[in-house]
Amino acid sequence: MIVLFTDFGLEGPYTGQMKAVLHRAAPTVPVIDLFADAPSRDPKPAAYLLAAYAAWFPAGTVFLAVVDPGVGGARAALAVEADGRWYVGPENGLFELVVRRAGTPARAWEITWRPEVLSASFHGRDLFAPVAARLALGERPPGDPPWGSPRADGGLRRPDWPDDLPEIVYVDHYGNAITGLRAGQLPDGADLVVAGRCVSRARTFSDVPGGEALWYENANGLAEIAVNGGRADAVLGLAVGSPVSVRPDGPAGYTSIRA
Repeated sequence: MIVLFTDFGLEGPYTGQMKAVLHRAAPTVPVIDLFADAPSRDPKPAAYLLAAYAAWFPAGTVFLAVVDPGVGGARAALAVEADGRWYVGPENGLFELVVRRAGTPARAWEITWRPEVLSASFHGRDLFAPVAARLALGERPPGDPPWGSPRADGGLRRPDWPDDLPEIVYVDHYGNAITGLRAGQLPDGADLVVAGRCVSRARTFSDVPGGEALWYENANGLAEIAVNGGRADAVLGLAVGSPVSVRPDGPAGYTSIRA
C-alpha cells in the first residue's frame, strides 16, 4: 500500500492531485490517508509523529511523506528504506527518527530523476508521487543515476534532535494533545507538566473523573494528554510546539527535559 503523510489538508486540490498521480501510475495499489494535517510546515514535530505511526504498518508499505516548507529550494529529494518500509519525501529531517530507530541500518538514495515537467512548488505531485508509485509496484532504486544516488549517511541529517521530543507534536479532532515522548521511555509514576500544570498518568479516559486531565500511552506508544469529556487543548492551552516537562515520582518538583 501507499500511505499518505502530509500537511496538505483535505481542503483544496493538493491531496486530490497527488492521489490522481498515484492512481494513474499504480492503479492496483491501495492508497491510505494517514495524516493530511501533520504539523504545518514543520518537519521536526512531524518526524516524531511519522516514526511512531509508521511502525504500525507492515514491511513493504511505501510512505509518501511531504512536509516540505523548502520545496523548490536546495533541499534534496530522498527515498529511504528502513525496516522494510519505504519513505519518499524531502531531505529536511522528516525521516530522521525513522532512520534512527530502525532495527537494522537504513538505506537512503538521493532522487536525481526528474519528470519532464516539474513545478517549483508542488514536488509532492510531480516528483515524490511518481517515485512512490514505482516503489509500490516493486521497482527498486538501482543505486546509480539517473534514478538516484546512494547516500552513505542513510538519510540521518539531524543528530542534534533528541531521541524523544518534549513538546506537543499533534492535536487531534477531540483536542487530545500528542507529545513526541514515547511512553515506554518515561519513568514509572512520572507526571507530565504542561502550561504550568501537573498531569498524572492513567490507563484510559474513564479512569479519572469527568473534566479531569490525564496523560496515557496512546495506541501508537506516545504519551498523550487528554481531558475526560473535554478538550485538553482548550482546558490547558496546548498547541503544536507547547513544551512538556517530566516530574519524576515523588515530591521533588519537576525536571525540565525541554530540548
